[in-house]
Amino acid sequence: MAKTVACRDVGFDCDGVVKGETEEATLTAVAEHAKAAHGLDEVTADVAAKVKSVMRDETAPA
Repeated sequence: MAKTVACRDVGFDCDGVVKGETEEATLTAVAEHAKAAHGLDEVTADVAAKVKSVMRDETAPA
């Protein structure tokens, strides 16, 4: 099941939503988005923990 993370849920003033097929793929996509959109050169352990805590399973459209 795909995973999603909304930037706002992590604490950024951003409407971005990152998706991946697995938790690891989603974390990689979050790191890429964080660098491109927010200028973060690295995702610290604290940020990664926050991302994991707000990561959700993507629900199938009804």
